[in-house]
Amino acid sequence: MFSFVILVLAGLLAGSINALAGGGTLISFPALMWVGVPPVMSNATATLTALPGYVASAWAYRHDLRAEGALRLRSILCVTALGGLIGAGLLLITPGDAFVGIVPWLLLSATALFALGPGLVRAVRSRNIEPAGSGLSAIAIGLVAAYGGYFNGGLGIMLLAVFGLIGFENLHGMNGLKNLLSALLSVVSVATYATAGLIAWDSALVLALATTLGGYIGARYARRIKHMDLLRGVIIGIGVIMTVVFFAT
Repeated sequence: MFSFVILVLAGLLAGSINALAGGGTLISFPALMWVGVPPVMSNATATLTALPGYVASAWAYRHDLRAEGALRLRSILCVTALGGLIGAGLLLITPGDAFVGIVPWLLLSATALFALGPGLVRAVRSRNIEPAGSGLSAIAIGLVAAYGGYFNGGLGIMLLAVFGLIGFENLHGMNGLKNLLSALLSVVSVATYATAGLIAWDSALVLALATTLGGYIGARYARRIKHMDLLRGVIIGIGVIMTVVFFAT
């Protein structure tokens, strides 16, 4: 019962946070570990539970999806799928004990990306940087996709920053493609994880339902929140606390 309550609360909070500002993985991933799901399986299960939100967001932006820069949309999707497979494959061969040692650093990187992300994206967009060619664009997207296939935290910020570097300018299109690629990465990763038996299905069902409900609640009341910086600060604070806890344990 305690585990059920923790997962429901974590899902509601993660879904609401994703709808309002992003960063829900900083809640769902540690929650799964705290209820006894092994670290690698927690990572895989958290990726699965984030999938419905990505799909819904991508569908909402479907009319804004278009490629900019040197790569066509089909090429971006193919590179993303390949990078996701590589990242998921790396997770499969990472020993559980080694992943436990990596977890605090992953949480630290995700928290830092969430904290610095908006400024990074603004800096990339404000500078008159020559867009990368097709080869460099494919490498940049592939590296971020491999990270996303391995660990989901901070993925959206990394994708937005890369889009700015490879020539994207339309923010709605960038957000739409970010959600589409996140959904694609989740599908590829989850299929790989499920084949290897790394999904904790009982926990995933509870967390997914709670995350979906939390996302609906968050989206419904998003416009009533006037101090988004305060919300971001709370999320960053949670990320810092969890990072410290995992470094200490």
